[in-house]
Amino acid sequence: MIGPVTDSHSPHGGPHHTHHHGPAAPVSRHLRTVIAAVLIPFATAVLVGLVALWPGGAPEGEDGRTGVGFDRQTQEARVTKSEEVDCADVNAQQQDGDAATAGPCRLLTVEVTTGPHVGRTFTEVLTPDATRRPDTGQGVVVAYAPQAPEELQYSIVDIEREFPMILLAVFFALVVVAVGRLRGLLALVGLAVTFGVLTLFILPAILQGSNPLLVAVVGGSAVMLVTLYLCHGLTARTSVAVLGTLISLVLIGLLGSLFIDWAELSGNTDDQTALVHSLYPDIEIRGLLLAGVLIGSLGVLDDVTVTQTSAVWELKQADPTASRRGLYSAAMRIGRDHIASVVNTLVLAYAGAALPLLLLFSIAEAGVGRVATSELVAEEIVRTLVGSIGLVASVPVTTGLAALVVSAGLGREDAGLRRAPRGRRRRAR
Repeated sequence: MIGPVTDSHSPHGGPHHTHHHGPAAPVSRHLRTVIAAVLIPFATAVLVGLVALWPGGAPEGEDGRTGVGFDRQTQEARVTKSEEVDCADVNAQQQDGDAATAGPCRLLTVEVTTGPHVGRTFTEVLTPDATRRPDTGQGVVVAYAPQAPEELQYSIVDIEREFPMILLAVFFALVVVAVGRLRGLLALVGLAVTFGVLTLFILPAILQGSNPLLVAVVGGSAVMLVTLYLCHGLTARTSVAVLGTLISLVLIGLLGSLFIDWAELSGNTDDQTALVHSLYPDIEIRGLLLAGVLIGSLGVLDDVTVTQTSAVWELKQADPTASRRGLYSAAMRIGRDHIASVVNTLVLAYAGAALPLLLLFSIAEAGVGRVATSELVAEEIVRTLVGSIGLVASVPVTTGLAALVVSAGLGREDAGLRRAPRGRRRRAR
C-alpha cells in the first residue's frame, strides 16, 4: 500500500509541500526585491512626512477657550426628582397655539456627584419641546460656570451614556476576537492605530495650518501600511494590496482635486465647517473637503484590494498551471460582484450621513436638477462618485498586479510541485 505523498525534495534538499491548503508559497527573491524597491521608499517618505508634519498639539483659541462648547467644564450629576408643573408657574410659558409644544413642563431636581460641589442640588425646567428628557435616577452631564451666580452655575447639557457605549465597544471586541481569533485581535490593534493617527496626527496637524490634503495623504498612508501589514502579514500578497490601494488613492486624489475645482465647491457648506473656518482661518477648507474624500474611501479600498489579491493567490494555488490571463479573468469575475456591492455600500453610507439634508430637499419646491447642482448636494455627489470611481478602478488595477506577481513568482515553482508527486508514485510502484 502506498501512503499519502506529502512532500518531495528540491534540488537543494528542502522539502516542497504538495497540498495547497496552507499559506501561499512565497514569490521569487527577484520579485520581492522589486516590490521592496517600490514600497520601502514609499514607507520612508510616509515616515518623513509624519515627522515633518507632526503637530505639537491642537492650537487654543483666545485665553485658551475655543468657544466651540466642548471645552467648558463639565461634571457628572443625577436626577433625584422629576415632577410635572404648569409652564406658567415656572415662567416657561410656551407660544400660544403651538400644538407641538403644548403640555406641561417638567421640573427636575439634580444632584451633583463629581467635582468641587458634590452633593449640591439645583433645579432645571424642561419645556415640552425639549429633546433631552432625563427621568428620576438617570445620570446626566452638567456644565459648570464658576463665574455665574451660585444658583446658575450648573445646567444640564447632555445625558450620561458612558456605560452603554463601553458595553457596546466590549461586545464588539468580543465578537471580533471570537470570530476572527488572532486576525480579529490584530484588527482591533489596527483600529486603535487608526484612531491614534486620526486624533494625534491628522486632526491636530490640520488645525495647526498644515495642508489638509497632504496631511490626509501622509496619515492615511501610515494607517494603510500599519493596518494592512499588521493584519495580513509582511508578505508579497499584502504588498500587492498596498500597491493597489496606493494607486487607487492617487486616482481619487487627482479626480477629487479636478472636479472640486471645476465645480467650484468651497467645502464651506455647514455650520461646523463655518465655525472651524472662523476659529482657524488658516485652514484651507477646500483641501479639507478633498482630505475627507480620501480618508472616507481608504477603509473600503483596503477591503477591495485585499480581497482581490487573496482571490488571485487562491486561484493560483488551486490551479498552479493557470496562465496570467486566466487568473485575471477568473479574479475579475469575483471582482465584478464585489464592485456592485461596494459601490452600493459607499452610496448608502454617504446617503445615511446626509439623510437629514436629503429629507429637506425632498420637500423643496425646486426641481431635481436644481437641487442636485446646489453646492450642498453637489458636494456629496462629487464625494460619492469620485470615491466610487477609485473603488471600481482598484479592482482591475489590483487584480492585474496580483496576477502579474503571482504568475511570475509562483508558476515555475508550483509546476515543479505538481510533477514531483507523480515521480514518487511511479517509483513507489
